[in-house]
Amino acid sequence: MPLTADSVRVANGSPYRPREIPAAFFANAGGGSGLRGAGGAPAPSIDRQNRPASMETRVPPAVNPGPYEIGVGDVVLLATKTAGNTVEELSGLLAAQNARQGYTVQDDGAIAIPDVGRVQVAGLTLEEAEAQLFQSLVENQIDPSFSLEIAEFNSRRVAIGGAVGQPTVAPVTLTPLTLDAALAAAGGIRTEDLDYASIRIYRDGSLYQIPLNEYLRRPNLQKTRLVDGDSVFVDTEYELDKAQAYFQEQIALAQFRQQGRVQALAELNAEVSLRREALNEARGNFRDRIELDAVDRDYVYLTGEVTRPSRFALPFGREATLADALFDSEGFDNETANPSQLYVMRGSPEPGRPDLVTAWHLNGSNASNMILATRMQLRPNDVVFIAEQPITRWNRVLNQFVPSLITSGTAIATQ
Repeated sequence: MPLTADSVRVANGSPYRPREIPAAFFANAGGGSGLRGAGGAPAPSIDRQNRPASMETRVPPAVNPGPYEIGVGDVVLLATKTAGNTVEELSGLLAAQNARQGYTVQDDGAIAIPDVGRVQVAGLTLEEAEAQLFQSLVENQIDPSFSLEIAEFNSRRVAIGGAVGQPTVAPVTLTPLTLDAALAAAGGIRTEDLDYASIRIYRDGSLYQIPLNEYLRRPNLQKTRLVDGDSVFVDTEYELDKAQAYFQEQIALAQFRQQGRVQALAELNAEVSLRREALNEARGNFRDRIELDAVDRDYVYLTGEVTRPSRFALPFGREATLADALFDSEGFDNETANPSQLYVMRGSPEPGRPDLVTAWHLNGSNASNMILATRMQLRPNDVVFIAEQPITRWNRVLNQFVPSLITSGTAIATQ
């Protein structure tokens, strides 16, 4: 049948699934087991020091970090309106209890609210978070009547240790955290030596010192404002060595964890390198098997007046066209081939009918018909045949006939 747009659609409709290349060509070296961590840190240890002759007062500079910004780990409490009976609406108590829900700010800085989705609140003040939540409720067509408050402050903290009732970590809340409030949260100062005890504050790599007597005598020192990341240590010793040892130990622990992370990253990189080598080896093995013809492939066969009679391997993962097969095999011989007699022959898919063959004829002498060659999809075991020119057939007959005449004439003359 002639190869036309309609017959191309029919031919391409035959079921065929190209062979796939191995999964190693689609995989990447990532996706390892992740960081393993630094393990347990050693327990801290601080020794007593000798009393100095005097203690210097070094007060940390005044700070004003501005309004509280919500951070990761904080728990915000959302109260919304709920339907209730008249008594409940008048009292407001039961309705408020039923409508209050706490949400923890997750690692990505968002809270997940049912029917609303994830709302980014980290880094926002309470007023900014209310505006963001109001916008999200309106966008989801939910009644934007609500109240928002912070139920738990977990993102900003100050560590208090040393000679206190109970070493603790005090949260920084909406109310500025002062030195006296932080010490009260730790159970107060517990030392009998008021003359040489001191309060030391570690902030941003600097160490500040307030002698205990000065602290008790001056109310303004008691109201020293603390900020996130401060460490307060009540020292009953008399040199900075002990406090410095305490903070150096904290720094050493941080460095230990950092080194553990670096080691974990190195292990992860090594794991990725091993995975990459394994993938490259699997890919190389597959290419070697192809080169040795040890891989099952689907082929199309080119014969007749083609430049190079051969078999054309159908590619992995996609269909190939008649044009792909022709030009991959250097096309047809311009001197001997008859481009008007180009055929694609395909055996019957019906079992037991090897004699039933469909042949599509393409008149390639019309250049516009070659567009059909770019659309005609090939199937395994198709045969592409190009007939010879009539003059080529005649020349070949002569080439076979003339030597026979010469041979016969020579034999007669010899007799």
